[in-house]
Amino acid sequence: MDKTNSYFSHETAIIDDNCIIGKETKIWHFSHIMSNCKIGNYCNIGQNVVISPEVILGNNVKVQNNVSIYTGVICEDDVFLGPSMVFTNVINPRSAINRKDQYLKTIVKKGASIGANATIVCGNNIGEYAFVGAGAVVTKEVLPYALVVGNPSKQIGWVSEYGHRLEFDENNEAICFESFQKYYLEKDKVIKL
Repeated sequence: MDKTNSYFSHETAIIDDNCIIGKETKIWHFSHIMSNCKIGNYCNIGQNVVISPEVILGNNVKVQNNVSIYTGVICEDDVFLGPSMVFTNVINPRSAINRKDQYLKTIVKKGASIGANATIVCGNNIGEYAFVGAGAVVTKEVLPYALVVGNPSKQIGWVSEYGHRLEFDENNEAICFESFQKYYLEKDKVIKL
């Protein structure tokens, strides 16, 4: 741990000016944290991660190896970003045209998980505790507790806060087998009881 900071950064990591990094956060090999980022407490930033300027990560965010988080992304507390997943920040990029003034915001809500190699097209928020499957390409909003897979991603079910598939009965109720938490499905909305 760096004695002047309350976080750990590997000697090969690059941290630009004006970043706020929370206590006990770990930043690993060859990662680059660009200027004006805010990273919460107890985060883990894997190897070869790029976090662009002004990105905000909440507390306890886990970022696996080879992830790119571009300007305009906000991840709330307890978000999981799987290996090699990527966010975009411009809808119609062209190399010869500067569109920095057209960056779109993407918010990943508390407790959501995004699987390996998934792509999140900018401007599409990911709801609380949602689960985006490996390799999915998200082109529209993802509802809280939704399970989405495929390209383009489609919702195939619902998950608990523990990430387990929820099976709703004839009364629209489900129980997470690991936590015994109860859930209720009302139209397209899951409510934790």
